[in-house]
Amino acid sequence: MSATRIESVLAWEALDSRGNPTVACEVRLAGGANGTATVPSGASTGSHEAHELRDGGERYGGRGVHRAVAAAAGELADAVRGMDAADTAALDAALRRADGSPHLSRLGANAVLAISVAAAVAAASAEGMPLHRWLLGGAAPLLPMPMVNIVSGGAHAGRAVDLQDVLAVPLGAGCFAEAIEWAWRVRRATAELVTARGLNAALVADEGGLGPALASNEDALELVAMGIERAGLRPLEDCAIAVDIAATQFQAGEGYRLAVEDRSLDAASLVELLGGWARRYPIVSIEDPLGEDDWEGWRLAATRLGYLQLLGDDLLVTDRERVERALDEGCANAVLVKPNQTGTLSSAAEVVDLARRSGWATVLSARSGETEDGWLADLAVGWRTGQIKVGSTMRSERTAKWNRLLRIEAELGAAAEFAGRRTLAGRRAAGG
Repeated sequence: MSATRIESVLAWEALDSRGNPTVACEVRLAGGANGTATVPSGASTGSHEAHELRDGGERYGGRGVHRAVAAAAGELADAVRGMDAADTAALDAALRRADGSPHLSRLGANAVLAISVAAAVAAASAEGMPLHRWLLGGAAPLLPMPMVNIVSGGAHAGRAVDLQDVLAVPLGAGCFAEAIEWAWRVRRATAELVTARGLNAALVADEGGLGPALASNEDALELVAMGIERAGLRPLEDCAIAVDIAATQFQAGEGYRLAVEDRSLDAASLVELLGGWARRYPIVSIEDPLGEDDWEGWRLAATRLGYLQLLGDDLLVTDRERVERALDEGCANAVLVKPNQTGTLSSAAEVVDLARRSGWATVLSARSGETEDGWLADLAVGWRTGQIKVGSTMRSERTAKWNRLLRIEAELGAAAEFAGRRTLAGRRAAGG
């Protein structure tokens, strides 16, 4: 334990990919090892997520994080100094006790997560191994299936369309490197189609996807479906579509308002609309088809659309209790895992473990306000999530994760097992 004993914590204010402040920190251990982490921030955040701490006032439009940085270097550092960085569960419990609030709002989930991740990176470094291998223990590594952003709308692209993201899922790829190359081909082909329609393919959304202003939401699906074929790939066999509806973002009272199409829908009508899209396009995964507290609508979606992967983000917010409720009520069959939604590595790992034991699929996800750190890629391999969603094939905060996974695959060589289509929930993804 002496070599992995936490000696000090250095914290500072850094910038995320949207140019907003975020928390970065370095954890230094007694044996000389250290680990750094810079945490992300979301745009379409669920109301049940752990809370970031922001400064308010005029500086950075109120989004500064000096208070969170002070908490990381002060109270939180005091709480973990002398602890074993290799005991993630005990470390994270100490961080939560120091904060003392249900959603980490007093000292900030951004400060807490920075220390949680940096300590794990430091502990792995002390053992002379990368983070993913340290997390695996003796388990075999698993390279995840990527979901790659092609067209964006919603909070990620100035609401060019109501849908937040339309993504390519290279189901037929034989390895991670091939999967990324196929996704690159789909993005390039889709950009060519956008240009051919007289639209601007140079507009890039928060996560690197194309952000053209389209006449309807279905246009986004049609573009990506055509892009798959233009790229020389077979729909559903080689490459399929995942859609992030992010319905909470356009929920209006008890219903839903599609601004691009100037129409309002109730939950049943929205589910029917999504079902029609799934019949017309090679969709295998739908994320957040209903709002974050529309449990009845989610149950209906599970009944009507259960042959697809129904992925919960705002509904579940990487929260064990909400996942347990969804399991009891049959509301989804997959969970999106975002460590900053819950604030610590150990609580996010608990959600992955619960989902896996319950027969659900797991998708590790980045946020729209990301950083150049690659630790999320190591989590995907080390936790064997089977799927990962970090954005498009451009913008360096996105490619940092893809490049880290490409390196891990190269280093593993023959031992690099690729998850493939079997890790998606739903009969359609499996070809059934």
